[in-house]
Amino acid sequence: MSISQIAASVRESATLALNEKAAILRAKGEPLIHLGGGEPKAKAPMDALLAAAAMLNSGEIRYTPSAGTPAMKAAAIRYTQEHYGRKVTAKNVIASSGAKQAIMVALRAILDPMDEVVFPAPYWVSYPEMVRLCGAVPVPAVPEDGTLIPTAEDIISRCGSQTKAIILNSPNNPSGLMYPRDVIREVVEFCEKEGIYLITDDIYHKLIFDGKKWTNPCEFAKDLGDTSKLIVVNGVSKAYAMTGFRIGWAIGNPKLIEVMSNIQSHETSGPAGLLQVGAVAAINGVQSSVENLRTQLENRKNILMSKLRAFKGVRVQEPDGTFYAFVDFSAYEKNSLKLSTFILDKVQVVTVPGVAFGTEGHLRISYCGPEKDVIEGIERIKWALDPDSPNELQMGNRKLVRDWA
Repeated sequence: MSISQIAASVRESATLALNEKAAILRAKGEPLIHLGGGEPKAKAPMDALLAAAAMLNSGEIRYTPSAGTPAMKAAAIRYTQEHYGRKVTAKNVIASSGAKQAIMVALRAILDPMDEVVFPAPYWVSYPEMVRLCGAVPVPAVPEDGTLIPTAEDIISRCGSQTKAIILNSPNNPSGLMYPRDVIREVVEFCEKEGIYLITDDIYHKLIFDGKKWTNPCEFAKDLGDTSKLIVVNGVSKAYAMTGFRIGWAIGNPKLIEVMSNIQSHETSGPAGLLQVGAVAAINGVQSSVENLRTQLENRKNILMSKLRAFKGVRVQEPDGTFYAFVDFSAYEKNSLKLSTFILDKVQVVTVPGVAFGTEGHLRISYCGPEKDVIEGIERIKWALDPDSPNELQMGNRKLVRDWA
């Protein structure tokens, strides 16, 4: 059997084996705690559910335009005006089957083989593989000071003659940290000066804590017209807890959106009409569910931080938003895949190894699940790693005895 060079370049997920183990344990009825999840457990807004149910009951569920329905585009236009202060038209909007597809279609539209795409590390696990799927070259920008926050120089210094685009994700998955305002400004200005595309993945921008303010990239752009190379991506998955609806969108210049729409029309056709109806209702409806979710996540973040601060040898920078913390466990084990596997094997807690995000020695811990899972999950991890912990642990109906150093 032969496969393409591009397909061969795409790497297996570092979490695949862990997820398989977790599924087996869960199927056996084991007391598994999942701190690796990427979706809020809140219910989708009632407006979205009612609108989708009404359409389903009508039986009129048909193909949609490849770039999204007029109502979906209108909702994205309204959203962009409200949150970015940017007036756009339907020609600037493409709706896709999730923000991930919007990014993928954008990359297919702008990249040629061997072009380079720069993004700060730690990064979302899909960025490098999406770039490779286009035959292009992913270029992680690792902060020189060893932190999780890049400077503008960290990013710009990785750009060269082959650089076609930069991707920024702030607040960031996996760290939950926001990039400083000056970093966003300098990167926007650099991209405009050099004619480089800038893709901003803003999927978490509504989930920000402690009264902090998100930085709007459009604020610094001088060119928001027909030659703009700023591509703004968003969706309903995170803030509206509508992960299964798979609706996202991108805002860009009209020619780019036209090309993206052509590509999408051949890949998947238009996003599902039923799900676009739900997304439109969520965006245009009562917004209290977003604030309720944000508040719940902030409370769980505070609980997680208090638990981690009592954990000797652990270092963590408090998240500004999202529902992730990127925790440095290198004092215990620098190989994050080995550590994540050990924790799953010993105390049945799922975490995501930092190597998947381009940063070793860390684990991504999610706090989007139940509060009790956050508390017990960290207690189990502490018991497994901290030699000063008691020798026994009650886990479900079993008493565990630590027989390792």
